[in-house]
Amino acid sequence: MADVAERVAEHYTLGTLDGAIRQGLEKLGVTGDPTLDQLAAVDEFHMGGRAATAELAGALGLAAGHRLLDIGCGLGGTARYLAATFGVTVDGVDLTPEFIAVGTALTARLGLADRVRLTEGNALRLPFAAGSFDAATLLHVGMNIADKAALFAGIAQVLRPGGVLAVYDVMRTGDAPLAYPVAWAADAGTSFLASPADYRAALQRAGFETTPEIDRRDMALAGFKAMKTRLAEQGPPPLGLHLLMGAQAPAKVANMVANLESGTIAPVQIVARRR
Repeated sequence: MADVAERVAEHYTLGTLDGAIRQGLEKLGVTGDPTLDQLAAVDEFHMGGRAATAELAGALGLAAGHRLLDIGCGLGGTARYLAATFGVTVDGVDLTPEFIAVGTALTARLGLADRVRLTEGNALRLPFAAGSFDAATLLHVGMNIADKAALFAGIAQVLRPGGVLAVYDVMRTGDAPLAYPVAWAADAGTSFLASPADYRAALQRAGFETTPEIDRRDMALAGFKAMKTRLAEQGPPPLGLHLLMGAQAPAKVANMVANLESGTIAPVQIVARRR
C-alpha cells in the first residue's frame, strides 16, 4: 500500500509548479496577488474545472460556518473556491508534498489562510476526529485508490451524521482496455477505476445513502474539444492543466479523449449522505 501511495505521489510531482505558476501569472500581467478566477485554470485539476466544482457545490448544502474536508485536494483550488464562496472552513488532504507546499503559498496570497488549511496525508488514514466535518468532497481521487470500501468508511467516520459527501471521479463505464498515460496514472499500476455501481455499493456499505449518479462525459468531451481549438489557434495558455501534467500532457489528453469517446470512462458525480 505504501509503495502504491509513493508511486501516486511521484506521478503528480514535477518539482516545477511554483515557478511555472509564477511565470504564468507574469505572462497574464498579474503583478500582485492573484484572484481565484485567475488561478482557476490551473488549480482545479479535474474534468470540467471550475464549472464542475460549482455544479458539485450546489449539492452540498453549504452554509457559513460549516466545516468541509476536501480529500485529494491537490493545489487547493476547490477548497479555496468553496471557502471564499460559501464562508466555510476547509481542511484539504493530499499525498503530494509539492501540491501542499505550492497550494499553501497560493492560499496565503489569496488571503484565505484563516479558512483553508492544506495538509500532506493519505486519504485512507485521515488525521481527524470522528464527526469533525459537515461535508466532504472527493474530486478525481478514487481512481488512485484500490480499496474504495476503506476510503468511504474512513470518510464516514470523520463526517457527522447527516453529513454530505460529493464524489466526482473518473469511473469505468465500458470494458475496453484503458489507453495510458492519463492525467492520474502513467500505467495500470496506480489506476484503480471502478464502475458507478461499485461506487454506490461501497458507499452504502460504509453507511451512506446515495443519489442517482450523473454522467458528465458529454461535458468533458466538450471541454476537451474547446481546449483543442484554443491550442490550435493560440498555443498553450500561460496557466492551464498542462502545467500539472508535465511533458506528457499531450499524450495524456489524447488518451483521455480516446477513452471517453470509446465509452470506457466517464467523469461521474454521486452525492451521498451519511446515515
